[in-house]
Amino acid sequence: MRRVPESGEVRVIPVHGMPEIAPGSALLDEILRASRRQRSPLRAGDILVVTHKVVSKAEGGLVELAQVKPSARAKAWARRYPVDARAIELALREAGRIVRMKKGVLITQTRSGLVCANSGVDLSNVDGGKSVVLLPRNPDRSAALLHRDIRAKTGLHVPVIITDSFGRPWREGLTEVAIGVAGMKPMRDLRRRRDPYGYKLRVSLEAVADALAAMAGAACGKLSRCPACIIRGFSYERGRGCASDLVRPSERDLFR
Repeated sequence: MRRVPESGEVRVIPVHGMPEIAPGSALLDEILRASRRQRSPLRAGDILVVTHKVVSKAEGGLVELAQVKPSARAKAWARRYPVDARAIELALREAGRIVRMKKGVLITQTRSGLVCANSGVDLSNVDGGKSVVLLPRNPDRSAALLHRDIRAKTGLHVPVIITDSFGRPWREGLTEVAIGVAGMKPMRDLRRRRDPYGYKLRVSLEAVADALAAMAGAACGKLSRCPACIIRGFSYERGRGCASDLVRPSERDLFR
């Protein structure tokens, strides 16, 4: 049986000094320049973690709220709770399915399969409330393009994780999760392996990409204008997996 790779010391290196990303910006070039300026260029074995906001901005996923005409449903919801009807309208448009709409909270499943609040429509860290940023249309494809371009520009195999802040059932607060992955397996399967005491594991499927996303989020913070970081020293498994592999299929979901 193949041995599970083990990590030693793991470093999380925030990439500081990036300019404001706008539609059409060469995002990867800005990340590479900033990492070189702070003397932490990408190395073999690194993992690049990027927030979805700068990916969405570069891809043109910005919407000015002044251009949005809310529906009657969005207006009715906004009258009941202190929310912007225009942002709710965009969340409803972006939803593939409404999961819950209750107590001022709108939980949806996006067309790419992610279950999150407001379809990922977000006003924070954009332009002070005049515009919102949407999720990338296909976060796994966005990650794959960055992964491909890193190889083309540096010659290195560097996995890419695109993240967003999600809440969690039964838990307060937000944490970063992986919504796009390329160049590595997003999960580590320990099933059928034995723990140090000899017990054979039955359900241990580690969400490695989510753990790395949370690690990057803790290091970079929400208010530091630091949308990318490098994880160094973590022994990942190469593979063709993607973040959509982390979405539990409906036949095994107890809450649908």
